[in-house]
Amino acid sequence: MADAVVIGAGPAGLMAADVLASGGFRVILTDAMPSVGRKFLMAGKSGLNLTKVEPEAEFLAAFGPLPPAMQKALSEFGPNEVIAWAEGLGQQLFIGSTGRVFPTVMKASPLLRAWLARLADLGVSIGTRWRWDGWDGDALAFDTIDGRRLLRPHVTVLALGGASWARLGANGHWARHFEGAVAPFAPANMGFRVAWSDHMARHFGAPIKSVALRAGDQVSRGECVISEKGIEGGGVYAVSRAMREGAALTLDLLPDWSEQRIAEALAKPRGKASLSNHLRKVLRLDPVRLALLAEFGRPYPDNLAPLIKALPIRHLGPRPMDEAISTAGGIMFDKLTDGLMLRDMPGVFCAGEMLDWEAPTGGYLITGCLATGRHAAHAALDFAKDIDPRD
Repeated sequence: MADAVVIGAGPAGLMAADVLASGGFRVILTDAMPSVGRKFLMAGKSGLNLTKVEPEAEFLAAFGPLPPAMQKALSEFGPNEVIAWAEGLGQQLFIGSTGRVFPTVMKASPLLRAWLARLADLGVSIGTRWRWDGWDGDALAFDTIDGRRLLRPHVTVLALGGASWARLGANGHWARHFEGAVAPFAPANMGFRVAWSDHMARHFGAPIKSVALRAGDQVSRGECVISEKGIEGGGVYAVSRAMREGAALTLDLLPDWSEQRIAEALAKPRGKASLSNHLRKVLRLDPVRLALLAEFGRPYPDNLAPLIKALPIRHLGPRPMDEAISTAGGIMFDKLTDGLMLRDMPGVFCAGEMLDWEAPTGGYLITGCLATGRHAAHAALDFAKDIDPRD
């Protein structure tokens, strides 16, 4: 018999299993996929941005309004703790110029192997291709390659993920077991559809650099990319919440220039140069920014400076949710205790992306998953403190 069952073997579930096993519990960690940590490994393909070093207030602000349980989890396991944890698994890290933290090897597999080795040393049993099917009476029900399995642990931690990247295991189908407790899913950190004119085709795949993006009260200086489908990338993801909620997107094509400086540069004699060449020469706009200005700015007004500082980007809404890096929505925090236990289900805790929170890419997502997995597991240990873990 297991003292604890953790369902979902992404960062949140792995962390929960680690904490529970370190606390002396016999732990079974299950995942519906053939192997664990698939989305974690996918994140590693772009370097595995584990966290971001910045003042705590700035770090927490990236998550938007935070319920007390989430704020406590992040305050107790923030960037410094993530760094110490990864180094404790033998990983060498470096901090980039923007404060983002990566393994020196720029991939996730070495860290995941070291983590799984530690879980094995702690006695954690891992069941893959175990598809959770809710409860059968008071037992957790699983469909496995060996048939149906029923487990009755002292505590359960659910870390079932959000509703994007179904091929990696997160499809949101678990929500049917929690009627009335789940905020509707919505894409987060996603691209937006744009109906480009034909002249933009030569720029597909090109990065948009040296711009600032604004949507509502969200501002980003991150890079983004023009694709055949629209516009995507970290700069867009940072303002995607406001865009999803209806805020218009504008691009500042020269964020380090004042409107007056732009106007003065544009007033220089143009001679026989075309307007495009004049803009390139006096404003040093690259071909991509010139193309965007033509795409969304024509017919040009007499005074171009305000348009260059706030170019409206017309889009057709978010790309499909399954293409999103993460999702908003999930188990609502008012259905949980401060220890992330379901109020109506004593002994059942929730963690990771299945909770109703969102954050931009850049280290915030993984830190949030690790922190909530840890927080839920410590609360589970406290809940079961009167139970002998070896009974």
